[in-house]
Amino acid sequence: MLLGRLRDPFINHRHRRLFHVLRVSLALIVTFAIVQTFPFQHSGWALVSTVMVMGNLPHIGGVLDKGRQRLAGTLIGAALGLALIILPLPGWGVQLGALIGIAIATWVVFGGRQAYSGLMFAISLLLVIGDGSQQLSVALWRSADVLLGTLVGIGATLVFLPHKATDMLRFLLADCLDRMARLYHTHTSATSAPGVDTQALFKAASQLLVKQRGLTDAVHREGRLTRGEVDELISYQRRMLSTLELLLETHWTTRAGHEQIDAMAGLRDQQHALARDLGTLAFEVRTGRPVTLEVTPFALDDFADLASTARAEDGRMLFSPSGYLWLNRELARLTEATARRLGGLERLPSRRLRRRAPRHGLHRAPSFDRKEGTTHGKRPS
Repeated sequence: MLLGRLRDPFINHRHRRLFHVLRVSLALIVTFAIVQTFPFQHSGWALVSTVMVMGNLPHIGGVLDKGRQRLAGTLIGAALGLALIILPLPGWGVQLGALIGIAIATWVVFGGRQAYSGLMFAISLLLVIGDGSQQLSVALWRSADVLLGTLVGIGATLVFLPHKATDMLRFLLADCLDRMARLYHTHTSATSAPGVDTQALFKAASQLLVKQRGLTDAVHREGRLTRGEVDELISYQRRMLSTLELLLETHWTTRAGHEQIDAMAGLRDQQHALARDLGTLAFEVRTGRPVTLEVTPFALDDFADLASTARAEDGRMLFSPSGYLWLNRELARLTEATARRLGGLERLPSRRLRRRAPRHGLHRAPSFDRKEGTTHGKRPS
C-alpha cells in the first residue's frame, strides 16, 4: 500500500523536492557504504561523482542524459589519460597531449547538447594524468571512483521514488493550458481593465513555457516523446499565449469599440465555451487520458456585419472589433490544433495517471464560475 502511494506520479510530482533530497541522500549513503566496505582508494571522487550526476535533476530523463554524458566523457578521458601515461613520451609530452585532446573536445562539443560530456572528458583526463608523473594505479583508481559514483547516482534515480520528466512535462503543460483558460475566461468576464491578477496569470503561464523548454532533452531520453514533438507542443502554447496577450490589449483599445463588442449577442457564450474547452484539454492531459476533445467551432459570421460597420461617435471607422474577433477565432484555431496534435501522440496518455487520478479528486474537468472567473477542481501543485 505504502509502496504504491510512493510510486503515485501525482504524489511524486507534488513532493518532488523532498523526494529528490531523500534520493540524493540515499545515493550518498550507498556510495559511502561501498567505498567503506571495499578497498577503494581516492574514494572521495566517488562521492563527488554521485552528487554531480544527480545534481538538481529530480527526474529520470535528466539524470539519464547527464549520466550518459558523464560516463562517455569519463571513459574517453580516462582512456586517453591512461594512454598518455603508458606511452613512452617525454616529460612535457603528457601535458601537450592532454592540451591537444581538451582543445579538440572543446571544439567538438561547443554550443551542442554534449557540452557536459566534453567537460567530463577534460576533468577525467586531468584527474588521470595529474602533474604528468602520475602512477598507473592511481589513474585507474580515480577512473573507477568516478564510474562508481555515476552508476550509483543513475541507479538511485531509477529505483528510489522515480520521477519521470515526461510526467513533469504533462503537469506543466496542463498547468499552462489551465492558466490560459482562466486568463481567457477572466478576460471575457471582466468589467474593468486587466489588473494585477491577470498579469500574474500571464507571467505564470510564461514561466511554465520556460520550464517545459528545459525538459526537452530529458523527455526525449525517456523515449516517449521526441524533441520535435515537445518543441511543437511548446510552439502551440507560445502562439496561444501571444494571441491572448493581444486579446487583452485589443479589448480595451477604445470604449466605443468595447461597446460594439458587448453588443454582439452570443459572442460571450462562444468565448465561455472556448475557455471550458481549454480547461477540459488541461484536464485530459493532467489525468493521462487520451485527448479526444472536440473544440467548439468559433463562428464569426453572425458578427461580421456589425464589426465591419462599427463606427465611433465622431464617425471614425473602428477596426478594433474586427481585430478582436479575428484574435478569438485564432485562439480557437490554435486550441483545436493543439488538441489534435496531443490526440495524435500515442505515447502521451498514461495508465498510471488514469488509475491514480480519482484518488486525487480528478473525476471530471474543472468548471468555470462565471461570476468569479475561477476554476473548481484540484490540480497538482
